[in-house]
Order: sequence, then C-alpha cells, then structure tokens
Amino acid sequence: MGVMLKVDGIHVYYGSIHAVKGVSFEVGEGEIVTLIGANGAGKSTVLNTVSGLLHPRTGSVCFMDQDLRGVPPHKVVERGLAQVPEGRRIFLQMTVEENLEMGAYTQPKSSVAPGVADVYKRFPRLEERRSQVAGTLSGGEQQMLAMGRALMSRPRLLMLDEPSMGLAPLLVEQIFEIIRELHAAGTTILLVEQNAQAALSVADRAYVLETGRVSLSGTGAELMASDQVRRAYLGG
Repeated sequence: MGVMLKVDGIHVYYGSIHAVKGVSFEVGEGEIVTLIGANGAGKSTVLNTVSGLLHPRTGSVCFMDQDLRGVPPHKVVERGLAQVPEGRRIFLQMTVEENLEMGAYTQPKSSVAPGVADVYKRFPRLEERRSQVAGTLSGGEQQMLAMGRALMSRPRLLMLDEPSMGLAPLLVEQIFEIIRELHAAGTTILLVEQNAQAALSVADRAYVLETGRVSLSGTGAELMASDQVRRAYLGG
C-alpha cells in the first residue's frame, strides 16, 4: 500500500496566531484516516492547508509524490483531492442538480451526466429533490449534497471536515454508513470529526490533535481503547 498523502512538519499561522505547530501524518492508499480533537485544536486548519486554501510557513504537503506547495486549490482538485468543507458551503440559490454539475468543473463534459447518475444512485434522497433549491434542504440532505458535489470530481482522496456537525443522531449514523460505503468502493478518506466515537469506529488509523500538535496516534481500535482518549473525547 503506497502513501497517498504525506504531511510533514507543517506550521500554519493566522496572522500572528500559531494555529498548527509541526503536524506530521500520512494517509495510505485505500485507508480511512481520522483527525480528532477538541474545537480549536487545528483540525480544519490542517485540511485547509492540504487543499491549498491556506499555506504552511514551513513544512510540506505531498500528494501522490508531488509537492502541493503553491498549487492553487482548483489545481489540487484536478490532481484528485476533494474537500467537503465544514458547514457544507453548498450553493444555496441553485438546485440540487446544478450544485452537482458545479462539482464537475475539473471533468470533461461527457462525464457530467454519468457522474450525476452515480451520485443519485448513492444518495436516492437527492434524486427525489433534484430540482429543489438547495437552501430549502434539511441539514442532512445538505451534507449529502456537499459529499455528492465533491464526488463529482472523481477524487482519489476525499477529505471530510466535520460531516456530522449539527445533525441528529440518526442522520449521523446514515452519513457514517455512506462513508463506509465510499471507502468500500475504493475511495481513500481523510476525516476530521469532533464525534470521536463515530470517527474512530470507521478509521483504520487516527491522530489526536491538541492545540495544534499531534499528541497521540494509532489504529482506530487502539485509540478507542486508550484511557486518555476515552476520558477526553468519549465521555468515559
């Protein structure tokens, strides 16, 4: 199994605030890797740095053995890396189908219709609402749409930023079931999630971020069994 993503010693600042302090981790081809941690630990900052929205002051991000330093976000997507941002950020005034078509901007025109059909197969609820304006969807449906839109770029690596945020427990279960299915179909996944229980239950490997640093790493099962993780994140 080759290394698909290698993040090495990145330091990221917001102005004078040192948000990420020397974070390193790897995602192997075919894995689900999760970053867990409290609010403000730097999880989203790490994802936004990988996707090119932020730039590390030092350290490197390599995807498929290519350095992503200075590569603009749309070029990162073209290389096969897609992010579902925190808070979904769909186009609220557009229909479901228009949102999906927007997700295919890096793809040839001929692949748009088959891509939409694939998304509808995976998310039947979206097909029922294909001509509905996205702003009128429920939170769970908007999350499905954000995931479907990211899949339209046919990513090798899918990054999910807090996919369960603000969703009822039943919907959280559904979203994590979809994550399992995507993984089983061959998508490599990097998951940032505050719901540590759900994240660790699907993860091959996991890293705990605390105040911008990796404080612990291991398999999902090892971290689930760790007293330190149980006390801090699992309410045990």
